[in-house]
Amino acid sequence: MALEVGIVGAAGAGKTTLFHALTGGGGDYGKANLAMAAIADERLDALAQTVSAKKITPAALRVQDVPGTGSALLGNLRQVDALLAVLDGFSQGADPAAQLEELQLELLVADRDHVEARLERVTKQAKSGDPKLRAEVDELGAILAALSAGEPLSTYPKPLPPELEPLTIKPLLTVENGPGGIDLALEAELADLEPAEAAAFREGGRSALAEVTQLLRDALDLITFFTAGEKETRAWPLRRGASALDAAASIHSDIARGFIRCEVIDWRDLVEAGSHREAARRGLQRLESKTYVIADGDVLNIRFNV
Repeated sequence: MALEVGIVGAAGAGKTTLFHALTGGGGDYGKANLAMAAIADERLDALAQTVSAKKITPAALRVQDVPGTGSALLGNLRQVDALLAVLDGFSQGADPAAQLEELQLELLVADRDHVEARLERVTKQAKSGDPKLRAEVDELGAILAALSAGEPLSTYPKPLPPELEPLTIKPLLTVENGPGGIDLALEAELADLEPAEAAAFREGGRSALAEVTQLLRDALDLITFFTAGEKETRAWPLRRGASALDAAASIHSDIARGFIRCEVIDWRDLVEAGSHREAARRGLQRLESKTYVIADGDVLNIRFNV
């Protein structure tokens, strides 16, 4: 399943404009939007040229944009991996710092309401005398007390029930929309252009949104591995520390199920060798088992049998 980022912020701050800029998709204002955002990576183009790939597919994150804030709307983002807050830096008298503080409070209130509702439900169920439910009531009571005291659950000292999926433990990154940050309207316009046209406008400079995706990549502690073939060369995002079996599963569950071994080569070695065959001849390619920990920049060819 693709890693997912939720865009949050006050109405009119530029959430849907950022969604459009990141995904190159339309994005309807005032409605929930969902699309994929590519992660720019120069290594992918180098690999594609090396193997004469007919198709190039970048790594991507799923991006969700919800209209407005409030507990109910923010609750739709409980399953995302990170939150990206858009702050209004262009309106007269705008105070991005105050907006961020207000948003953090709204996230905390949304978590409080969520825990409160669960506590009410479990309390009724615990009347059956089930010791596990009674223990959960005590646990939820302590969590609710921390939230009511204004403490985000990122500071809670004990492990949290995984089914809670709190908002206040997720990485929260910020984008200021305005002169002091990123001109999101301009980036959205450039997203509508062909890549060559957009690059010419920037005079070869890096997209400001590339910095945003890099921040997300760092916050989620992601690495990238590649599959490089003539039919398609593709980049895949993966959590740091994941195994070759995890990488196989991110490609397809059948590949993971039938995993035998994977051929591994560093992307630089493949580009320098000029082909998989030449890389193998030079002894640069090696076989690894399913427990091998994937390194950033690994190129994989997974052997499997279903």
